[in-house]
Amino acid sequence: MESPCIDVCEIDPVTDRCEGCGRTLDEIAEWSTYSPQERRRTMAELEATRRRSTDGW
Repeated sequence: MESPCIDVCEIDPVTDRCEGCGRTLDEIAEWSTYSPQERRRTMAELEATRRRSTDGW
């Protein structure tokens, strides 16, 4: 299954996002229910967010 997980699983208390992949806890919990299209869309959104940020997620 396609996933942005890089095995750095720590939730930032300020952003509520995983330090490794950038997903929220809800996105992580629901990931296995996403269709392939939803996964690709979410991964593209995560990448765009990461690129805009100057200090990680």
